[in-house]
Amino acid sequence: MGKFNKSGKREMPELNTSSLPDLIFTMLFFFMIVTTMREVTLKVQFKVPAATELEKLEKKSLVSFIYIGKPLPEYQKKMGTTDRIQLNDKFAEASEVQDYIYQERENMKEADKPFMTVSLKVDAKTKMGIVTEVKQALRQAYALKINYSATQRK
Repeated sequence: MGKFNKSGKREMPELNTSSLPDLIFTMLFFFMIVTTMREVTLKVQFKVPAATELEKLEKKSLVSFIYIGKPLPEYQKKMGTTDRIQLNDKFAEASEVQDYIYQERENMKEADKPFMTVSLKVDAKTKMGIVTEVKQALRQAYALKINYSATQRK
């Protein structure tokens, strides 16, 4: 049987850094894929209400968002402090919602149009009158699948 002896100190081999650029590139690529950029600049502030029965939206590409709430402080001099509707990146009136829905529907594929959902992101303290006006405009635009955004009640 052989004898093991510890003659001399062994040196630690140097770290192989040849694969480091590949690793960094892979991580960069991963973060580029999983990160989504916000498509709309919010101009209204809203705190969505809490709810107990929630469902997650399946295909976000089929969802059009309508934001309702008080304008952010930088827009309050121009728009006032009453609740406002935001469609994409601009303030709008309830009468403009119908045109917005038609435009969003035109941007969809023909097969996806029946599955279009409108998500209302409404501040918890918003008066129901403006929400009712938006719902009437959605009804006239034949956008009958409506989703209300909410957070999980604890």
